[in-house]
Amino acid sequence: MRKLALPEEVLLQLEQPARYIGNEFNSVVKDKEKVALRGAFLFPDVYEIGMSHLGIQILYDMFNKREDMWCERVYSPWPDLDRVMREQNIPLFGLESQEPVKNEDFLFITLQYEMCYTNVLQALDLAGIPLHAVERTDEDPIVIGGGPCTYNPEPIAPFFDLFYIGEGEVVYDKLFDTYLENKKNGGTRQDFLKKACRIPGIYVPQFYEVTYHEDGTVAAFTPSIPEAPEKIKKQLVMDMTEATYPEKPVVPFIKATQDRVVLEIQRGCIRGCRFCQAGMLYRPTREKDVEVLKEYAYKMLKNTGHEEISLSSLSSSDYSHLRELVMFLIENFKSQGINISLPSLRIDAFSLDVMGQVQDIRKSSLTFAPEAGSQRMRNVINKGLTEDDILGGAGQAFDGGWNKVKLYFMLGLPTETEEDMRAIPELADRIARRYYEIPKDQRNGKCQITTSTSFFIPKPFTPFQWARMYTNEEYISRAAIVKHAFNEQLNRKSLRYNWHDAEVTVLEGVFARGDRKTAAVIKEAYRLGCLYDSWSDQFDNEKWMQAFENTGIDIAFYNHRERPLDEVFPWDFIDIGVTKEFLKREWNQAMNAEVTPNCRMKCSGCGVAKWKGGVCIESKN
Repeated sequence: MRKLALPEEVLLQLEQPARYIGNEFNSVVKDKEKVALRGAFLFPDVYEIGMSHLGIQILYDMFNKREDMWCERVYSPWPDLDRVMREQNIPLFGLESQEPVKNEDFLFITLQYEMCYTNVLQALDLAGIPLHAVERTDEDPIVIGGGPCTYNPEPIAPFFDLFYIGEGEVVYDKLFDTYLENKKNGGTRQDFLKKACRIPGIYVPQFYEVTYHEDGTVAAFTPSIPEAPEKIKKQLVMDMTEATYPEKPVVPFIKATQDRVVLEIQRGCIRGCRFCQAGMLYRPTREKDVEVLKEYAYKMLKNTGHEEISLSSLSSSDYSHLRELVMFLIENFKSQGINISLPSLRIDAFSLDVMGQVQDIRKSSLTFAPEAGSQRMRNVINKGLTEDDILGGAGQAFDGGWNKVKLYFMLGLPTETEEDMRAIPELADRIARRYYEIPKDQRNGKCQITTSTSFFIPKPFTPFQWARMYTNEEYISRAAIVKHAFNEQLNRKSLRYNWHDAEVTVLEGVFARGDRKTAAVIKEAYRLGCLYDSWSDQFDNEKWMQAFENTGIDIAFYNHRERPLDEVFPWDFIDIGVTKEFLKREWNQAMNAEVTPNCRMKCSGCGVAKWKGGVCIESKN
């Protein structure tokens, strides 16, 4: 019987003790004496969110398939447990063994959003691992970062031994073999890091030096040892069908954010929206074979007992076998009470037909993301949607029995005018108007159009990486313009408007495009008590502003200036395949409100064709 890391009296005082006990169905427990390698996977947020994360599920399964390795899971302790662990000197522990994380060979940390960075420091601190990589000894685990935020790792670079840039299925085995060989030969931590940085996709920050111009911009980024390459190439799985995938994902004890089987149908997106980082990072689009997906659906539902299956993709409508797959799921699982979830669909006749077959229309709402209210702005962001598309899709949905629509937009996009902002409620009103064109006796009650706006954040490796951001006050005034315009609409009783917090947006902006100097702010904010910054009830903007003041880091430098096209970015040393020349072309196209066709209509020469796979070669087969 495993001894739990937390005594019973501690567990009984916690809000959700099930977060910390492990032993869930399908979790992997091995004999630690029979493995040569141990690792722990940290999702730096609460258990319910971390358990929903597909990337960790894939790698947890893949790592544990190695006979010589045992990989565990660990999640951020909630503030109630954080306090107890500090008071009673309880170290951070893995769920499977309930043993300290510090005893592992590796601590893998997935970085999904910038506002988890103080949670990363919390984990290192509670584990008893020095915060700065250069202070660690051979007794400490190797701390590895992965996930989308590693495409600009610089704001957190001092806290990591290495970063894995790209998709995890590719070179991890090589990294582990290198580690074991180094250990066998009596090599040190530094010896391993020098060998690791030769592996494609591995970035070891301490082997690089950054110099700056007088104005604070990056002058040069250069390797400081001969082993370190000048460019780090992202790693990419080209054959999605053959790639490893979990047939027995761990089933959480308590309701996770996404409590369902997730079937990844493809990676990448053909669309090329200019604000979207994922659309650039995960190019080219690569599909999974539909027959393999059918097999996985059977196995995963059988092995988990979940009552819902979700098809995961950046743009599900673009998967070429979607109808076949959905019909298979309906025929085989609907009668068993299995719900089929189809996120990220485009609202067109095909998608509505498919959704009508899988959803109970009376209960559900349609989610639709035009992102911008005016046609000019939709062209600027390359959304590839006309107003006719939007109203036509909404009309077909209303005719099909839907009466609830959720709309998502962004404020603060490049070139945005007041007219563009006012276009958001005007579009929502026209959608409501389309509903009320249906004869009264054929309507399904009143319609409800809920509109949400978030504030735009320029991300690395997007055409908008040169764009400026606004102050907190400017964002709020933009939301106020939209709110006021909603109150002027004819169908305002059918319209609702929500907007996101601007304070968090400002911080995300700094750390999305920050350099190494911003690491000091993160460390200072953590020292002041910042934690769980993505949670509105935990977020403390005053402490963050204090951290900027204490460290002398200027928010305006990172957020409020439009970058010149020749500026060296902190992330320019990473090669994602998409070229900077292509991104510049797209930025100029955006300034002229010109649309670029999607990858299946026409190749736009972004650079990823060099991988010779996925959508880039579809038409050439």
